[in-house]
Amino acid sequence: MKIKTDEITSVIKQEIESFSGQLEITDVGQVVEVGDGIARIYGLSKCMAGELLEIQGGGGETVTAQAMNLESDTIGAVLFGDADKIREGDSVRSTGRLLEVPVGEALLGRVVDPLGRPLDGGPPINATETGKVDIVAPGIAARQPVKEPLQFGVKAVDSMIPVGRGQRELVIGDRKTGKTAICLDAIINQKQYWGTPDAVVCVYVAVGQKDSTVAGVVETLKKYGAMDYTIVVSAGASTAAPLQYIAPYAGCAMGEYFMWNGKRGKTPKHVLCVYDDLSKQAVAYRELSLLLRRPPGREAYPGDVFYLHSRLLERATKLSDANGGGSLTALPIIETQEGDVSAYIPTNVISITDGQIYLQPELFAAGIRPAINVGISVSRVGGNAQIKAMKEVAGSLRLDLAAFRELEAFAQFGTELDPASQRQLDRGARMVQLLKQGQYVPYDVLDQCISIFAGSKGILDDVPLAKVGDFEKHLLDYFRTSGKALRDELVSKKSFKGSEDKWLAACKEAKARFK
Repeated sequence: MKIKTDEITSVIKQEIESFSGQLEITDVGQVVEVGDGIARIYGLSKCMAGELLEIQGGGGETVTAQAMNLESDTIGAVLFGDADKIREGDSVRSTGRLLEVPVGEALLGRVVDPLGRPLDGGPPINATETGKVDIVAPGIAARQPVKEPLQFGVKAVDSMIPVGRGQRELVIGDRKTGKTAICLDAIINQKQYWGTPDAVVCVYVAVGQKDSTVAGVVETLKKYGAMDYTIVVSAGASTAAPLQYIAPYAGCAMGEYFMWNGKRGKTPKHVLCVYDDLSKQAVAYRELSLLLRRPPGREAYPGDVFYLHSRLLERATKLSDANGGGSLTALPIIETQEGDVSAYIPTNVISITDGQIYLQPELFAAGIRPAINVGISVSRVGGNAQIKAMKEVAGSLRLDLAAFRELEAFAQFGTELDPASQRQLDRGARMVQLLKQGQYVPYDVLDQCISIFAGSKGILDDVPLAKVGDFEKHLLDYFRTSGKALRDELVSKKSFKGSEDKWLAACKEAKARFK
């Protein structure tokens, strides 16, 4: 048999040319123990903290895991998939990557799990970009002071505990005191800005909530047309602890994409992230830590539970103009037990945030809703996050209400009050009535200013308590019809200065018509 040497040579030449000198070296390990969302892995000597690992299950499925503990001979990893698919002896491959989730416009209006997979039965999410779940927060030089208001549409909040874009405001209280409702009001109120340069993208992260509760939240947002600009990230109560632990970070990463739009040459958007709630995230993290044999500390939480929340909330910021000027506002929710704000997790989060809205069960039961305790609630940004008109009318409101509460407690003893104290008591009672508000009925900020102006100037002093709500409705309708010119002036000036007498006269005129 004659061999054609030229053919052989050409084949060898081709093989040499197509040969790549780069060898693919993969670090491979083995599962030695698995259970409760945790795997112990032997090998992987070059694995880094937080690195993504791929575990090849016996049935051919790949389960994603993340390295959390680097020990002398094994690695403790948390599983982002079904632990039942993994067996002892399965091979593990390191990826050299950190955990990432899909980000972008495609997520708006969707309900997803912490890994960005749809939970709403809709089509697959075609996101072209991904964002790192855990990043280092922007430094001081990349930020600017918080000075733009983020309107909640809730009179008690916007007047006395104002929140600015880029702020971290804690919502704290016992269960069933209306914490989620206040945050949903804030999300629904952003509808007025959608489609404008001031648009706010909202991210609602549900950690450890019942699936029925999350479904109720989604229905509410759909009903009020707020789902168009909202992403719902859900890690329900039945979800594995590792997914509950990463859910707030995943939601934050999805929001940050919009905040950094300015760097991509697009219009930077403002973002509002609601973490509902971080107490349950801390419990999930405690579960992981104890399973990974990390030493327990106070209330059995690991020592780095403060870092767990601080590295999340520090990502809320108002970016400098050089970085596009976008912002991310965080509303973490913390549940207290029997009003104990001095417990471990509440004190941690209070010290990380820029103020807190404290909701009190006694006020809630007394029918004062939102049940905000004005004495303990505070905003450390304050007047910087208010429009001029609101600053003018709400300046003394907090002190007046605090004084009214003291006087009310004193009057309960049946003491005879002098006329001045009686007047203060009457006005305080009407202001409390005025600040009451129905659920999911956000008020325009200028309407809030008009209501509080009328209350603080004594227009309501002789209106029967039961009629305060009706009078307020009549007053606001009056300024949309007969007094429209005056309201338009307020819209352009954003201040009452120089026209207080006109406003006082108009309020009296509206009151005369009400009678």
